[in-house]
Amino acid sequence: MPLTTAPRLLAAVLFAIALSACSARYQTPVAMGGDDDNAVCLSRGYAAGSPEYVACRKDRDVQRNAAISRADSRQRDLGEYMLNHPERP
Repeated sequence: MPLTTAPRLLAAVLFAIALSACSARYQTPVAMGGDDDNAVCLSRGYAAGSPEYVACRKDRDVQRNAAISRADSRQRDLGEYMLNHPERP
């Protein structure tokens, strides 16, 4: 490997690492607003540890998981469509 190739290769590797850090696969969907579940349930007037508070936290968890599942399904459907219809961009 020539001496001038090593810095270019190192720069390319560092650029790839930096670029990969920008993508996050498992982010909270925008539909959930990224709110803190604890703060939301407390703001609704539920005391921490009460049955209403626990139900609120469970409901928010179910909503979040459903939103993530829908996003994953849409992404999978898009990938399948693109594989089955290569003539359309």
